[in-house]
Amino acid sequence: MKTLAINVKERENVGKTNTRALRNQGNVPCVLYGGEKQVTFYAHENDFRKLVYTPDTFVVELSINGNVTKAIMQDIQFHPVTDKILHIDFLEVFDNKAITVAIPVILNGTAIGVKNGGNLMFRRSKIITKGLVANLPNSIELNIEHLKIGMFTYIKDINIEGCELVAPGNSVVVGVKTARAAIEEEVEEEVEEGAEGAEGDTPAEGAEAPAAE
Repeated sequence: MKTLAINVKERENVGKTNTRALRNQGNVPCVLYGGEKQVTFYAHENDFRKLVYTPDTFVVELSINGNVTKAIMQDIQFHPVTDKILHIDFLEVFDNKAITVAIPVILNGTAIGVKNGGNLMFRRSKIITKGLVANLPNSIELNIEHLKIGMFTYIKDINIEGCELVAPGNSVVVGVKTARAAIEEEVEEEVEEGAEGAEGDTPAEGAEAPAAE
């Protein structure tokens, strides 16, 4: 995986007043967990641009008080109006422990089915992947030139040595459909989404990450 080094400063004080002061100075409060202890720190919002505003996934080398800690961005909060970064959660990672991250999918070439009038259906722009940091790729590249109309690439068709793709094997990643079939599928999805919205959202299971101000 790609790495990105960021120099940060450990927070001496926490609380709403201190958090507000940091943000007024253009800084982003952060928290690091997953190691021996939870660490709160901050850095200027510009230092996070290469990490946040990109489809790529990075292992971040956080330099805190002269010590470098490897981590991945676990969660990020934006201001609902200004879209400014409000807070970032980082998870410490270790070379001998597998982690689970979203790896971007890159499509190479033009499918023969598209050249013949079909529509490309790109279902998964990222795939959740589990593995050691050293084994995780920067991206998952798929050559789609061979895909004819009615052909698909599934999760089970992708093999990354030393890694596990965390998705059902029969899940479609990319494929080519006739123009009519693609339109009909889009209509069906809109109807299903409307029905789900009427039933209401169901909270996701799982523990929440520690919150820090």
